[in-house]
Amino acid sequence: MKGVASKVVKTLTLGSYLKCDDNSGAKVLSIIGVVGYKGRRGRNPKAGVGDIVICSVKKGDPKVKGTVVKAVITRQRKEYRRPNGMRICFEDNAAVLVNDEGLPIATEVKGVIAREVAERFPKVSAISPGIM
Repeated sequence: MKGVASKVVKTLTLGSYLKCDDNSGAKVLSIIGVVGYKGRRGRNPKAGVGDIVICSVKKGDPKVKGTVVKAVITRQRKEYRRPNGMRICFEDNAAVLVNDEGLPIATEVKGVIAREVAERFPKVSAISPGIM
């Protein structure tokens, strides 16, 4: 997995709600953990665009509701800075469900994804309609 070139501000913490942006059956996700986060005692894990998070499905089809899944954050509301100086932000916080290898579970993504996600997860960008 490639590193992210941008200086992404990590603003999504435990308990943050995300829109599930694929056709896997899940609608709303809640963050319950961040993969690879190393912090200190008493500090909540944080995540940003391009990070893999562990989520609980809050709303969706009855067969996936309540399950624990991994997801890649594709959009966040808080603006972050790219190396060329441009600052970018999105209208909502969204994620795409992935398996343990980082491959998407669904067959299509409904919204655009950030360029940082496309560089890090090429299979997710292959099924998305656009890259911002």
